[in-house]
Amino acid sequence: MQHEMTVGELLDDRGQLVEAGWARSEKRRYRRDAIRAPWFRIKEWDYYCVLADDYGIALTIADNAYMGLLSVSWLDFTKPDTITDSVILPFTKGRMKLPESADAGDIVQQHPKMSLAFQHRPGGRSLSVDCPGFARGRGLKGEIRLDQPDMDRMVIATPFRKVPRAFYYNQKINCMPASGEIEFDGKRHIFEPASAMGILDWGRGVWTYDNTWYWGSASGFVDGHPFGFNIGYGFGDTSAATENMVFLDGKAHKLGDVTFHIPHGTYDGAPWKFTSSDGRFEMDFEPIIDRSAAMDLRILRSVQHQVFGHFTGYVILDGGRKFEIRRFLGFAEEVQNRW
Repeated sequence: MQHEMTVGELLDDRGQLVEAGWARSEKRRYRRDAIRAPWFRIKEWDYYCVLADDYGIALTIADNAYMGLLSVSWLDFTKPDTITDSVILPFTKGRMKLPESADAGDIVQQHPKMSLAFQHRPGGRSLSVDCPGFARGRGLKGEIRLDQPDMDRMVIATPFRKVPRAFYYNQKINCMPASGEIEFDGKRHIFEPASAMGILDWGRGVWTYDNTWYWGSASGFVDGHPFGFNIGYGFGDTSAATENMVFLDGKAHKLGDVTFHIPHGTYDGAPWKFTSSDGRFEMDFEPIIDRSAAMDLRILRSVQHQVFGHFTGYVILDGGRKFEIRRFLGFAEEVQNRW
């Protein structure tokens, strides 16, 4: 039985998790000043990914203590191709002022090479980007609105074994209809809410040094119904709860363990497979694009493979209904970090 969290503070006076578990909304309050760990172990980020049928965009603002990050990725599923431009900010130490809630507080970051803004709006959110030097001067700019109707989300508080002041507080908001326009290399790309959706990965925590995680997400419409899922594992002590959830018409359906079966040595070629401990999430995955990145500075090392493609398979909802999908656009990733 997975534990569903109650309402209250996230951390106690010792900087330890009051309660590990999962929730359908932001039950626990994160406060940075309640952390009792070294400054360089604090990791905070907001990551948005918005996908249409033929193209998509991913935007990141992160404050990882000794390194901040502004990042923009453009995805073209017709070629297929992906382009990423990033700005590294040294020793940010919390100065980027990322909000302590996923439901309030704006982030505006301006840099000579890139400007990003994640702002709350009535009924949703606004994502703005201006990157004139993107793709060696081809340029990228625009604004996307994400509608956020009243709906469940994935929330999880995860401890780390033998490190009592380490934790990860994570929220994933799926199925946000997207509208707006991104101009890349002088060409306009329209996002329409009938065919484009966005997701938010909101993460705050104190991380241990060496971790590998697996994460997958997809959002879209199936026969006119908003449908999506969040799956993942690989770090921390998940004995209280997993982050695996399915969303249909705004309601969450909680899953057990999900395993990623990745063909050895390949990320954008051979198909992947996903299985579940309870038989409620069974998928095949056809890769299209591997959005990969690698950094090795000896002490700091990151190897990332975020693979976009199509899911085909089924989920079993809480009431026992079998819900099938075919060639459903999303992504799955393997990330190794020493940070």
